[in-house]
Amino acid sequence: MGRAFVYVILGGGVAAGYAALEFSRRGIAPGELCIISEEAAAPYERPALSKGFLLPEAPARLPAFHTCVGSNDQRLTPKWYTEQGIELILGTQVKSADVNRKTLTTATGETISYKTLIIATGARALKLEEFGVRGSDAENVCYLRNLADATRLVNTMQTCNEENAVVIGGGYIGMECAAALVTNRIKVTMVFPEAHCMARLFTPKIADFYEAYYESKGVNFIKGTVLSSFENYSDGKVTAVVLRDGTRVPTNMVVVGIGIRPNTGLFEGQLVIEKGGIKVNGRMQSSNSSVYAVGDVATFPVKLFGNECRRLEHVDSARKSARHAVSAIMSPDKTSDFDYLPFFYSRVFTLSWQFYGDNTGEVIHYGDFLAGRFGAYWVNKGRIVGAFLEGGNREEYEAIANAVKLKIVAQDKGDVEKLGVEFVSNGGRHQEPNNGLVLDKPLYEWQATAGVAVALSVAAFAYWYGRRRQRW
Repeated sequence: MGRAFVYVILGGGVAAGYAALEFSRRGIAPGELCIISEEAAAPYERPALSKGFLLPEAPARLPAFHTCVGSNDQRLTPKWYTEQGIELILGTQVKSADVNRKTLTTATGETISYKTLIIATGARALKLEEFGVRGSDAENVCYLRNLADATRLVNTMQTCNEENAVVIGGGYIGMECAAALVTNRIKVTMVFPEAHCMARLFTPKIADFYEAYYESKGVNFIKGTVLSSFENYSDGKVTAVVLRDGTRVPTNMVVVGIGIRPNTGLFEGQLVIEKGGIKVNGRMQSSNSSVYAVGDVATFPVKLFGNECRRLEHVDSARKSARHAVSAIMSPDKTSDFDYLPFFYSRVFTLSWQFYGDNTGEVIHYGDFLAGRFGAYWVNKGRIVGAFLEGGNREEYEAIANAVKLKIVAQDKGDVEKLGVEFVSNGGRHQEPNNGLVLDKPLYEWQATAGVAVALSVAAFAYWYGRRRQRW
């Protein structure tokens, strides 16, 4: 028993939805494409789960945040897939894959064959048990990776009003969930082993600002230690967390955000794995020419970094790599290598920041940290390779994206620090050396336009979206 398709997308997350829309626009025939997903829902915008979905008032719920509303595009409801002749195979686990035979076998024993496969399996949340801590299956211990996790988290929060929560982890999920818990009138303690929050991206100075802001909202930070064990009621609910340094923190619920691991298991030993993900070329094509990988599970060459292979964990990368893979599949002669500008963002409370590029090299901070209008540039070998901005407007986000894309020369640290965003906002006009900005060519010269266009559109939408307070 089995079914056959021309194109199969394995995984039902953000990338799957964006790939499906791109396939549709490129004219696939009804019945040629299917999406296989373990989840019961059609692809949706995962950022909503740590933002609008957790709000106590007027929370976001499906179908409002089905893909592809996150990029101000069509909303792909289950009805849309039916109308397009795209088969959604939901609630289905694939137990094995054979890339040579071009087959997938489901948990029920069905064989699904393909001519071209896109792996969009994403990643799974790391569990505490993987670090030797038992008890994360307790009723009031929550993770956040999918819709079921988010629903469980909401139900748990509703039983803990005015009570205590411990958040394990100081990264994206930890920070955004902590903000949501505070908004739900829950007292929060954050625990993480690093010296400051968002340690993979933030500098100590940037982290100080956000930690102080969170503290003003009542959040308590315990840094430089990790969870050792839980204390539990007889019914199994966690009543306190015990840290490695001996500290005991009473709590009514726990949220765990300690990282993710790409879902590569089906393909290990069949495809080349690098840096934790499936290695692909600039067309998102794996070591097997019939198999592509996109999103969190893909390790791809980043032109901006001299084609160094990176695996990027962010929704923007998932969206764009999915579209690019479909372009490469459907129009190979017209598709160049993926030219991606790494982009990260977050919105918590009234704060909103964006980051472009790479956080390597010397850091130059600028702006007014007390007023919440500040940023930083990362300068490597005399050129700007990374840029961060909190509280910017559309034009300012566009400017820092341009600066990173073109690797603007930063000649004078003092001028960079003094001018801040203005340093890269001169519209491409050459400046004298003592002004600190030297360009090899005008900023908006036609050669740069195509390469920067995508970054500008992302920055523009992110700004508009943040100001409109949309919830996906």
